[in-house]
Amino acid sequence: MARTTPPRPVDIASVFPELVPLARQAVRLHPRPGQPTVHGSSIGGPLLWPADEQWPVCAKEHDHGELPVSLADVRRYRALLEAAWLRPCAPGEAFLDSEESAYLAELEAGHPAHTEPNALLPVAQLYLRDIPGLAGPEGTDLLQVLWCPIDHEEGLPAAHLVWRDSSTVNQLLTDPPEPADVEHYGNYVPEPCILHPEVVCEYPAPHELPKELAQRLYDWGHRQWPEEDPEELNPGSAYYQYEHAVAPGWKVGGWGPWSFCDPWPMNCEICNAKYQPLLTISSGEWDGGSGSWIPLEDREAPSGPIGLRKPSDPPMVTIGRGYNMQIYICPTSFDHPHLENMQ
Repeated sequence: MARTTPPRPVDIASVFPELVPLARQAVRLHPRPGQPTVHGSSIGGPLLWPADEQWPVCAKEHDHGELPVSLADVRRYRALLEAAWLRPCAPGEAFLDSEESAYLAELEAGHPAHTEPNALLPVAQLYLRDIPGLAGPEGTDLLQVLWCPIDHEEGLPAAHLVWRDSSTVNQLLTDPPEPADVEHYGNYVPEPCILHPEVVCEYPAPHELPKELAQRLYDWGHRQWPEEDPEELNPGSAYYQYEHAVAPGWKVGGWGPWSFCDPWPMNCEICNAKYQPLLTISSGEWDGGSGSWIPLEDREAPSGPIGLRKPSDPPMVTIGRGYNMQIYICPTSFDHPHLENMQ
């Protein structure tokens, strides 16, 4: 099923023509539960990987705030809670019985961190045919994103990008290695999702605008928002950013979803070119401050129990305290190092 973002509450570019040259295309990926294959674009699905190509590993130092867990334990943990959420529960009845509670505690206990390199985990597979505007090195038609599902610098998993020509992949790797260590709560283990890409128009967050324009947008929002949401206590620039500028959720391209920190110079360490956004990995596609972005097809409340997955976060990935991880690439060369940032 396609996903359709409703029109923005206001045509912001007609109110502030200065924004017109700053418009950027973003592709909302709209990941939803499914059974992706190696031949389709996906989040958390299997990768089209040649059998004779080495699977990437991470040999970097890891920040183990708590004991890691295994990938199998994350899956068992989720299966247990999913079953508990879906079964009927009488008033006053315990969510888990004593045996289940003990098993859950066992799964959450973790294990001592391994010292050998950690196999990477598939995060995203994006066929260029499915993502308007996405372009890679000449001769490639597929972007694969993997990461080490343990905290590294800045409290983020370490991402690894692979661009490939899918037509050259003959014999497939059917049983890729799995990471021995996963972040304690499994926040970096995406559930398999198929994608429903949709092109939208974005404008910069106030953080990236001239101060004078940002202030006028704040003043405008302060006047405009009460008309649409009288219960909002602190309208202002957030109305522009969250309702008109930057789309929430997993997406390709667009602008940065700046929030708890201000933009800082992000330039390639090789050529000093300004990095450009490639992929935003999100902790959720909507929340209380971005409800107008909920696709039309997702606006009806589920008719029954939804289980462990929230409708707003089918991949079940959490970045920091519910933030975004954005991967930036150098516009001059795909061979130059990429950049990761939490926003």
